[in-house]
Amino acid sequence: MKVLLLSFYFQPDLCAGSFRNTAFVESLQKTLPINSQIHVVTTLPNRYLGFNVGALENESSDGLTVKRVKLPAHASGMVDQSRAFLAYAKQVSAFLKGKEYDLVFASSSRLMTAVLGAWVARKLRVPLYLDIRDIFVDTIKDVLPRKLSWLMKPVFSVVERWAILRAGRLNVVSAGFLPYFESRYPNVPKVVFTNGIDDEFLRVAPKVSSDKSSVGNSTEGLNGALIKVVYAGNMGEGQGLHNIIPDLAKALEGRARFRLIGGGGRLRRLEEAIAHAGCSNVTIESPVERTELIQIYQQADVLFLHLNDYDAFRKVLPSKLFEYGAMGKPIWAGVAGYAARFINENLSNAAVFSPCDVAGAVSVFESLLIEDKPRQEFVNQFSRVEIMDEMAKDLVTLVNESKKTQFKISSENCQ
Repeated sequence: MKVLLLSFYFQPDLCAGSFRNTAFVESLQKTLPINSQIHVVTTLPNRYLGFNVGALENESSDGLTVKRVKLPAHASGMVDQSRAFLAYAKQVSAFLKGKEYDLVFASSSRLMTAVLGAWVARKLRVPLYLDIRDIFVDTIKDVLPRKLSWLMKPVFSVVERWAILRAGRLNVVSAGFLPYFESRYPNVPKVVFTNGIDDEFLRVAPKVSSDKSSVGNSTEGLNGALIKVVYAGNMGEGQGLHNIIPDLAKALEGRARFRLIGGGGRLRRLEEAIAHAGCSNVTIESPVERTELIQIYQQADVLFLHLNDYDAFRKVLPSKLFEYGAMGKPIWAGVAGYAARFINENLSNAAVFSPCDVAGAVSVFESLLIEDKPRQEFVNQFSRVEIMDEMAKDLVTLVNESKKTQFKISSENCQ
Protein backbone atom coordinates (compact mmCIF):
# COMPACT_ATOMS: atom_id res chain seq x y z
CA MET A 1 0.00 0.00 0.00
CA LYS A 2 1.30 3.47 -0.88
CA VAL A 3 0.08 6.56 0.93
CA LEU A 4 0.86 10.19 0.11
CA LEU A 5 0.62 12.54 3.11
CA LEU A 6 0.44 16.30 2.60
CA SER A 7 0.99 18.61 5.55
CA PHE A 8 2.45 22.10 5.67
CA TYR A 9 3.97 21.25 9.05
CA PHE A 10 5.92 18.19 10.17
CA GLN A 11 8.76 17.37 12.55
CA PRO A 12 10.87 19.12 13.73
CA ASP A 13 8.63 22.19 13.39
CA LEU A 14 6.92 23.46 16.55
CA CYS A 15 3.14 23.53 16.16
CA ALA A 16 0.04 21.42 16.62
CA GLY A 17 0.00 20.33 12.97
CA SER A 18 3.58 19.11 13.14
CA PHE A 19 3.07 17.13 16.34
CA ARG A 20 -0.17 15.63 15.06
CA ASN A 21 1.08 14.54 11.65
CA THR A 22 4.37 13.19 12.95
CA ALA A 23 2.49 11.00 15.42
CA PHE A 24 0.06 9.93 12.70
CA VAL A 25 2.88 8.79 10.41
CA GLU A 26 4.32 6.73 13.27
CA SER A 27 0.92 5.05 13.69
CA LEU A 28 0.65 4.45 9.95
CA GLN A 29 4.01 2.70 9.97
CA LYS A 30 2.68 0.25 12.54
CA THR A 31 -0.71 -0.20 10.89
CA LEU A 32 -0.13 -0.43 7.13
CA PRO A 33 0.57 -3.86 5.57
CA ILE A 34 4.17 -5.05 5.31
CA ASN A 35 6.22 -3.41 2.52
CA SER A 36 3.91 -0.40 2.41
CA GLN A 37 5.31 3.03 1.57
CA ILE A 38 4.51 6.43 3.05
CA HIS A 39 5.57 9.57 1.22
CA VAL A 40 5.33 12.82 3.20
CA VAL A 41 5.62 16.14 1.38
CA THR A 42 5.94 18.97 3.88
CA THR A 43 8.06 22.09 4.45
CA LEU A 44 11.29 22.92 6.21
CA PRO A 45 10.59 24.37 9.69
CA ASN A 46 8.87 27.73 9.24
CA ARG A 47 6.20 28.09 11.93
CA TYR A 48 8.06 30.75 13.90
CA LEU A 49 10.54 33.29 12.57
CA GLY A 50 12.40 33.11 15.89
CA PHE A 51 12.81 29.33 15.85
CA ASN A 52 15.51 27.83 13.67
CA VAL A 53 16.36 24.14 13.69
CA GLY A 54 18.18 22.02 11.16
CA ALA A 55 16.23 19.52 9.10
CA LEU A 56 17.06 17.50 6.00
CA GLU A 57 15.24 18.32 2.80
CA ASN A 58 15.06 14.62 1.91
CA GLU A 59 14.90 11.64 4.27
CA SER A 60 14.18 7.96 3.60
CA SER A 61 14.06 4.95 5.94
CA ASP A 62 11.88 1.92 6.64
CA GLY A 63 9.32 2.63 3.93
CA LEU A 64 9.04 6.32 4.86
CA THR A 65 10.13 9.13 2.55
CA VAL A 66 9.98 12.73 3.76
CA LYS A 67 10.36 15.60 1.29
CA ARG A 68 10.71 19.02 2.95
CA VAL A 69 10.15 22.02 0.71
CA LYS A 70 12.19 25.17 1.24
CA LEU A 71 9.88 28.17 1.35
CA PRO A 72 10.53 31.82 0.53
CA ALA A 73 10.92 34.03 3.58
CA HIS A 74 7.51 34.87 4.98
CA ALA A 75 5.79 36.32 8.04
CA SER A 76 2.14 36.05 9.04
CA GLY A 77 0.58 38.25 6.36
CA MET A 78 -1.79 36.75 3.81
CA VAL A 79 0.37 37.74 0.85
CA ASP A 80 3.44 36.10 2.38
CA GLN A 81 1.49 32.99 3.31
CA SER A 82 0.04 32.76 -0.20
CA ARG A 83 3.51 32.95 -1.74
CA ALA A 84 4.76 30.28 0.64
CA PHE A 85 1.88 27.96 -0.15
CA LEU A 86 2.27 28.38 -3.90
CA ALA A 87 5.92 27.38 -3.55
CA TYR A 88 4.84 24.31 -1.58
CA ALA A 89 2.14 23.35 -4.10
CA LYS A 90 4.59 23.67 -6.98
CA GLN A 91 7.01 21.29 -5.27
CA VAL A 92 4.23 18.83 -4.49
CA SER A 93 3.29 18.76 -8.17
CA ALA A 94 6.91 18.13 -9.15
CA PHE A 95 7.26 15.36 -6.57
CA LEU A 96 4.23 13.51 -7.97
CA LYS A 97 5.65 12.94 -11.44
CA GLY A 98 5.76 9.25 -12.26
CA LYS A 99 4.34 8.17 -8.90
CA GLU A 100 1.18 6.25 -8.03
CA TYR A 101 -0.62 5.96 -4.69
CA ASP A 102 -3.52 4.11 -3.10
CA LEU A 103 -4.67 7.13 -1.07
CA VAL A 104 -3.96 10.80 -0.47
CA PHE A 105 -4.08 12.12 3.09
CA ALA A 106 -4.15 15.91 3.60
CA SER A 107 -4.04 17.65 6.96
CA SER A 108 -5.19 21.25 6.75
CA SER A 109 -5.91 24.20 8.99
CA ARG A 110 -5.99 26.98 6.40
CA LEU A 111 -8.04 25.15 3.76
CA MET A 112 -5.57 25.29 0.88
CA THR A 113 -3.70 22.13 1.87
CA ALA A 114 -7.09 20.39 1.76
CA VAL A 115 -7.70 21.85 -1.70
CA LEU A 116 -4.27 20.70 -2.85
CA GLY A 117 -5.00 17.21 -1.50
CA ALA A 118 -8.31 17.13 -3.35
CA TRP A 119 -6.60 18.18 -6.59
CA VAL A 120 -3.89 15.52 -6.20
CA ALA A 121 -6.39 12.78 -5.33
CA ARG A 122 -8.51 13.68 -8.36
CA LYS A 123 -5.47 13.70 -10.61
CA LEU A 124 -4.33 10.29 -9.35
CA ARG A 125 -7.89 8.92 -9.18
CA VAL A 126 -7.49 7.66 -5.63
CA PRO A 127 -9.52 8.22 -2.43
CA LEU A 128 -8.92 11.31 -0.30
CA TYR A 129 -8.76 11.37 3.49
CA LEU A 130 -9.08 14.94 4.79
CA ASP A 131 -7.95 15.89 8.29
CA ILE A 132 -9.42 19.31 9.08
CA ARG A 133 -7.86 21.23 11.98
CA ASP A 134 -9.75 24.51 11.53
CA ILE A 135 -12.69 25.96 9.58
CA PHE A 136 -11.02 28.61 7.46
CA VAL A 137 -14.22 29.89 5.83
CA ASP A 138 -15.82 30.34 9.25
CA THR A 139 -12.75 32.08 10.66
CA ILE A 140 -12.02 34.69 7.98
CA LYS A 141 -15.18 36.64 8.76
CA ASP A 142 -13.75 37.34 12.22
CA VAL A 143 -10.04 37.83 11.58
CA LEU A 144 -10.13 39.78 8.30
CA PRO A 145 -11.40 43.34 7.76
CA ARG A 146 -15.11 43.33 7.00
CA LYS A 147 -14.82 44.49 3.39
CA LEU A 148 -12.11 41.97 2.58
CA SER A 149 -14.03 39.18 4.31
CA TRP A 150 -17.18 40.10 2.35
CA LEU A 151 -15.24 39.69 -0.89
CA MET A 152 -13.28 36.56 0.01
CA LYS A 153 -15.76 34.41 1.93
CA PRO A 154 -17.94 33.48 -1.10
CA VAL A 155 -14.84 32.53 -3.07
CA PHE A 156 -13.39 30.37 -0.32
CA SER A 157 -16.79 28.81 0.35
CA VAL A 158 -16.82 27.51 -3.24
CA VAL A 159 -13.24 26.31 -2.89
CA GLU A 160 -14.04 24.57 0.39
CA ARG A 161 -17.05 22.84 -1.14
CA TRP A 162 -14.97 21.62 -4.09
CA ALA A 163 -12.43 20.05 -1.72
CA ILE A 164 -14.75 18.58 0.92
CA LEU A 165 -17.06 16.90 -1.61
CA ARG A 166 -14.08 14.95 -2.96
CA ALA A 167 -13.23 13.43 0.42
CA GLY A 168 -13.89 9.75 1.01
CA ARG A 169 -13.50 10.49 4.71
CA LEU A 170 -13.55 13.79 6.59
CA ASN A 171 -11.96 13.90 10.03
CA VAL A 172 -12.36 16.92 12.29
CA VAL A 173 -10.17 17.50 15.35
CA SER A 174 -13.03 19.08 17.30
CA ALA A 175 -16.54 17.71 17.69
CA GLY A 176 -17.55 21.37 17.75
CA PHE A 177 -16.88 21.43 13.99
CA LEU A 178 -19.45 18.73 13.20
CA PRO A 179 -22.61 20.92 12.99
CA TYR A 180 -20.89 23.17 10.44
CA PHE A 181 -19.86 20.30 8.16
CA GLU A 182 -23.02 18.23 8.67
CA SER A 183 -25.21 21.12 7.57
CA ARG A 184 -23.17 21.74 4.43
CA TYR A 185 -21.93 18.29 3.44
CA PRO A 186 -24.34 15.71 4.90
CA ASN A 187 -23.28 12.95 2.50
CA VAL A 188 -19.54 13.08 3.22
CA PRO A 189 -18.58 10.41 5.81
CA LYS A 190 -17.24 12.08 8.97
CA VAL A 191 -15.21 10.96 11.97
CA VAL A 192 -13.71 12.74 14.99
CA PHE A 193 -10.13 11.96 15.97
CA THR A 194 -9.00 14.76 18.27
CA ASN A 195 -5.52 15.87 19.13
CA GLY A 196 -4.06 14.13 22.15
CA ILE A 197 -1.30 13.84 24.71
CA ASP A 198 2.13 12.95 23.36
CA ASP A 199 4.38 10.48 25.16
CA GLU A 200 6.76 13.25 26.25
CA PHE A 201 4.00 14.66 28.45
CA LEU A 202 2.68 11.30 29.57
CA ARG A 203 6.11 10.40 30.94
CA VAL A 204 6.18 13.45 33.21
CA ALA A 205 2.50 13.44 34.24
CA PRO A 206 2.29 13.57 38.07
CA LYS A 207 1.50 10.32 39.86
CA VAL A 208 0.51 11.82 43.23
CA SER A 209 -0.89 15.16 44.35
CA SER A 210 1.25 17.91 45.82
CA ASP A 211 0.29 20.10 48.79
CA LYS A 212 -2.89 22.10 48.21
CA SER A 213 -3.21 25.87 48.46
CA SER A 214 -5.93 28.15 47.20
CA VAL A 215 -5.05 31.20 45.14
CA GLY A 216 -7.74 33.11 46.97
CA ASN A 217 -6.13 32.46 50.37
CA SER A 218 -3.10 34.60 49.55
CA THR A 219 -3.45 38.30 48.77
CA GLU A 220 0.20 38.47 47.73
CA GLY A 221 0.41 35.25 45.77
CA LEU A 222 1.24 31.78 47.01
CA ASN A 223 2.83 31.88 50.49
CA GLY A 224 3.95 35.45 49.84
CA ALA A 225 5.57 34.62 46.47
CA LEU A 226 4.30 35.62 43.06
CA ILE A 227 2.18 32.96 41.36
CA LYS A 228 3.97 31.84 38.19
CA VAL A 229 1.56 31.85 35.22
CA VAL A 230 2.83 30.32 31.96
CA TYR A 231 1.46 30.51 28.42
CA ALA A 232 3.23 28.71 25.58
CA GLY A 233 2.10 28.78 21.96
CA ASN A 234 1.14 31.04 19.10
CA MET A 235 0.61 34.74 19.66
CA GLY A 236 -1.68 35.62 16.77
CA GLU A 237 -5.11 37.12 16.22
CA GLY A 238 -6.72 33.81 17.10
CA GLN A 239 -5.21 33.77 20.59
CA GLY A 240 -5.93 37.44 21.24
CA LEU A 241 -3.30 37.74 23.98
CA HIS A 242 -2.94 41.43 23.17
CA ASN A 243 -6.58 41.87 24.22
CA ILE A 244 -6.29 40.20 27.64
CA ILE A 245 -2.72 39.98 29.00
CA PRO A 246 -1.87 43.69 29.50
CA ASP A 247 -4.92 44.57 31.62
CA LEU A 248 -4.99 41.18 33.33
CA ALA A 249 -1.33 41.35 34.30
CA LYS A 250 -1.80 44.91 35.55
CA ALA A 251 -4.74 43.80 37.69
CA LEU A 252 -2.62 41.07 39.28
CA GLU A 253 0.59 43.02 39.86
CA GLY A 254 2.08 41.92 43.17
CA ARG A 255 0.26 38.59 42.97
CA ALA A 256 1.21 36.90 39.67
CA ARG A 257 3.99 36.92 37.11
CA PHE A 258 3.23 36.02 33.50
CA ARG A 259 5.75 34.14 31.36
CA LEU A 260 4.74 34.03 27.68
CA ILE A 261 6.64 31.75 25.31
CA GLY A 262 6.14 31.71 21.55
CA GLY A 263 5.70 34.03 18.61
CA GLY A 264 3.23 34.99 15.93
CA GLY A 265 1.51 37.69 13.94
CA ARG A 266 0.39 39.77 16.94
CA LEU A 267 3.62 39.56 18.94
CA ARG A 268 4.60 43.16 18.31
CA ARG A 269 1.12 44.40 19.13
CA LEU A 270 1.21 42.39 22.35
CA GLU A 271 4.57 43.89 23.30
CA GLU A 272 3.28 47.39 22.60
CA ALA A 273 0.13 46.82 24.65
CA ILE A 274 2.15 45.50 27.60
CA ALA A 275 4.46 48.52 27.45
CA HIS A 276 1.51 50.92 27.20
CA ALA A 277 -0.15 49.33 30.24
CA GLY A 278 3.10 49.69 32.20
CA CYS A 279 3.20 46.01 33.21
CA SER A 280 6.23 44.99 35.24
CA ASN A 281 5.18 41.36 35.69
CA VAL A 282 5.22 40.02 32.11
CA THR A 283 8.10 38.46 30.18
CA ILE A 284 7.98 37.25 26.57
CA GLU A 285 10.39 34.59 25.35
CA SER A 286 11.09 32.92 22.02
CA PRO A 287 9.79 29.41 21.20
CA VAL A 288 11.72 26.52 22.76
CA GLU A 289 12.13 22.80 22.12
CA ARG A 290 9.68 20.48 23.83
CA THR A 291 12.17 19.17 26.38
CA GLU A 292 12.78 22.70 27.64
CA LEU A 293 9.08 23.54 27.43
CA ILE A 294 8.21 20.62 29.71
CA GLN A 295 10.67 21.91 32.30
CA ILE A 296 9.04 25.35 32.09
CA TYR A 297 5.61 23.78 32.61
CA GLN A 298 6.91 21.90 35.64
CA GLN A 299 8.16 25.15 37.18
CA ALA A 300 4.81 26.90 36.63
CA ASP A 301 2.03 27.30 39.18
CA VAL A 302 -0.75 27.92 36.62
CA LEU A 303 -1.02 27.24 32.87
CA PHE A 304 -2.85 29.91 30.88
CA LEU A 305 -4.86 29.63 27.65
CA HIS A 306 -6.88 32.17 25.69
CA LEU A 307 -8.81 32.42 22.43
CA ASN A 308 -10.04 35.68 20.97
CA ASP A 309 -13.67 36.68 21.31
CA TYR A 310 -14.81 35.49 17.88
CA ASP A 311 -17.75 33.29 17.01
CA ALA A 312 -15.61 30.87 14.96
CA PHE A 313 -13.49 30.02 18.01
CA ARG A 314 -16.53 28.72 19.88
CA LYS A 315 -16.21 25.58 17.76
CA VAL A 316 -12.50 24.81 18.23
CA LEU A 317 -10.71 22.56 20.71
CA PRO A 318 -7.18 23.94 21.33
CA SER A 319 -4.51 21.24 21.14
CA LYS A 320 -2.73 22.99 24.01
CA LEU A 321 -5.37 21.67 26.41
CA PHE A 322 -4.06 18.13 26.06
CA GLU A 323 -0.49 18.85 27.14
CA TYR A 324 -1.70 21.27 29.83
CA GLY A 325 -4.08 18.62 31.15
CA ALA A 326 -1.38 15.96 31.33
CA MET A 327 0.88 18.20 33.45
CA GLY A 328 -1.62 18.16 36.32
CA LYS A 329 -1.29 21.92 36.80
CA PRO A 330 -4.19 24.32 37.39
CA ILE A 331 -5.55 25.57 34.06
CA TRP A 332 -6.79 29.13 33.59
CA ALA A 333 -8.63 29.42 30.28
CA GLY A 334 -10.38 32.24 28.49
CA VAL A 335 -12.50 30.23 26.06
CA ALA A 336 -16.15 29.81 25.12
CA GLY A 337 -18.40 27.31 23.34
CA TYR A 338 -17.15 23.77 22.78
CA ALA A 339 -13.72 24.34 24.37
CA ALA A 340 -15.32 25.62 27.58
CA ARG A 341 -17.67 22.64 27.66
CA PHE A 342 -14.79 20.22 27.05
CA ILE A 343 -12.80 21.70 29.94
CA ASN A 344 -15.74 21.59 32.33
CA GLU A 345 -16.45 17.97 31.44
CA ASN A 346 -12.89 16.61 31.34
CA LEU A 347 -10.44 18.73 33.33
CA SER A 348 -10.43 19.18 37.09
CA ASN A 349 -8.98 22.29 38.78
CA ALA A 350 -9.60 24.42 35.70
CA ALA A 351 -11.05 27.93 35.80
CA VAL A 352 -12.88 29.13 32.68
CA PHE A 353 -13.74 32.74 31.89
CA SER A 354 -15.22 34.49 28.86
CA PRO A 355 -12.66 35.58 26.24
CA CYS A 356 -11.22 39.08 26.75
CA ASP A 357 -13.06 39.45 30.10
CA VAL A 358 -10.45 40.75 32.55
CA ALA A 359 -12.82 41.02 35.51
CA GLY A 360 -14.10 37.51 34.89
CA ALA A 361 -10.55 36.19 34.61
CA VAL A 362 -9.56 37.72 37.94
CA SER A 363 -12.70 36.37 39.59
CA VAL A 364 -12.22 32.73 38.54
CA PHE A 365 -8.47 32.96 39.26
CA GLU A 366 -9.39 32.96 42.95
CA SER A 367 -10.93 29.48 42.64
CA LEU A 368 -7.75 27.74 41.48
CA LEU A 369 -5.90 25.37 43.78
CA ILE A 370 -2.14 25.55 43.37
CA GLU A 371 -1.30 21.87 43.24
CA ASP A 372 -0.01 19.25 40.84
CA LYS A 373 -2.73 16.63 40.73
CA PRO A 374 -2.94 13.59 38.42
CA ARG A 375 -5.74 13.64 35.86
CA GLN A 376 -5.55 9.90 35.28
CA GLU A 377 -8.90 9.47 33.55
CA PHE A 378 -8.10 12.32 31.15
CA VAL A 379 -4.64 10.90 30.42
CA ASN A 380 -6.04 7.43 29.77
CA GLN A 381 -8.72 8.72 27.40
CA PHE A 382 -6.63 11.08 25.31
CA SER A 383 -3.33 9.35 24.61
CA ARG A 384 -2.15 10.67 21.24
CA VAL A 385 -0.73 7.28 20.24
CA GLU A 386 -4.02 5.49 20.77
CA ILE A 387 -6.03 8.17 18.94
CA MET A 388 -3.66 8.16 15.98
CA ASP A 389 -3.60 4.34 15.92
CA GLU A 390 -7.40 4.34 15.53
CA MET A 391 -7.18 6.98 12.82
CA ALA A 392 -4.57 4.94 10.94
CA LYS A 393 -6.90 1.92 11.04
CA ASP A 394 -9.69 4.10 9.66
CA LEU A 395 -7.46 5.17 6.78
CA VAL A 396 -6.72 1.53 5.91
CA THR A 397 -10.46 0.84 6.02
CA LEU A 398 -11.08 3.62 3.50
CA VAL A 399 -8.44 2.20 1.14
CA ASN A 400 -9.97 -1.28 1.36
CA GLU A 401 -13.47 0.07 0.82
CA SER A 402 -12.28 1.95 -2.26
CA LYS A 403 -10.62 -1.14 -3.70
CA LYS A 404 -13.77 -3.22 -3.19
CA THR A 405 -15.84 -0.55 -4.93
CA GLN A 406 -13.42 -0.39 -7.85
CA PHE A 407 -13.42 -4.18 -8.14
CA LYS A 408 -17.21 -4.28 -8.15
CA ILE A 409 -17.42 -1.60 -10.85
CA SER A 410 -14.78 -3.41 -12.91
CA SER A 411 -16.66 -6.72 -12.60
CA GLU A 412 -19.94 -5.14 -13.64
CA ASN A 413 -18.29 -3.56 -16.69
CA CYS A 414 -16.96 -6.96 -17.76
CA GLN A 415 -20.40 -8.58 -17.66
